[in-house]
Amino acid sequence: MEQVNGAIARMPFDRKPADLYAPIRYVLSMGGKRIRPVLMLMGYNLYHDDVEAIYSQALGIEIYHNYTLLHDDLMDRADMRRGMPTVHKKWNDNAAILSGDSMLVMAYRYMCQDCPVGKMGDVMCLFTETALEIGEGQQYDIDFETREDVSEEEYIEMIRLKTSVLLACALKMGALLADAPRQDADLLYRFGENLGLAFQLQDDYLDVYGDPEVFGKKIGGDILCNKKTYMLINALRLAGDEDRKTLHEWIEKADGTYLPGEKIAAVTALYDKIGIRDLCDRKIRHYFDEARNVLGQLDLPDEQKAPLWEMALSLLERKS
Repeated sequence: MEQVNGAIARMPFDRKPADLYAPIRYVLSMGGKRIRPVLMLMGYNLYHDDVEAIYSQALGIEIYHNYTLLHDDLMDRADMRRGMPTVHKKWNDNAAILSGDSMLVMAYRYMCQDCPVGKMGDVMCLFTETALEIGEGQQYDIDFETREDVSEEEYIEMIRLKTSVLLACALKMGALLADAPRQDADLLYRFGENLGLAFQLQDDYLDVYGDPEVFGKKIGGDILCNKKTYMLINALRLAGDEDRKTLHEWIEKADGTYLPGEKIAAVTALYDKIGIRDLCDRKIRHYFDEARNVLGQLDLPDEQKAPLWEMALSLLERKS
């Protein structure tokens, strides 16, 4: 993470107009866990030590990730990200759109920069396919807003596309750039997919049960906007008639007819009663177990794979 943050700090922002690039610099300076570039470096480091050779690609994936967050925040009308005002709140909607678009172009530029000619095809095909899948996942997420019949299976596929594939891409790209066997690269992709599913489900969990001081944004945002999360989908599926009726009443209440804290507390109490907290926790652990099983199939010494699993465990224990 220190290496990634150092590389980001050294990025030149000397193009004009400055107002276009100021939001980009702001977004990248907000910090975060840098999970995707770190995973790429770790995937590469399984086979080679000179991780600085792929800093450009690692920066590319982090720029791309932050571009998706910038546009997600705009679409969700989110006020805060990592405890700081989002770009559309600090500047305006137009700045968020245009600076976000420029970030996408920058991500492609960094992906190509210093990429070995023999790897360019694999790297760009993987990155482009991943970018398309993330857009598809975002559209499913939008479509779910107006549907009352979203299944758990549909939701899992949506978060696989929207979140998991970028973690999987990071690991596989690191392996490809390191000349790893194709089978290893594919196993690392599957490891990242399962890790990403657990990671997103944990976001659902923390949005309800997290500490806002640690989480970096207000708790209960998903409840207030009736977002189809793993929690809500399963609450509606498993609730008895009375509890389901109460849930629907809260979902259908118009903004301004209730206090936000009142709705968050009421829906959270229903989740507790129905057993959604434990259900979500078990699902998170299921995907972590799947990730561990896939990593075990990687034909490398255990001590070589240990740092990757230690990072996975740190994500399981995260509070933000």
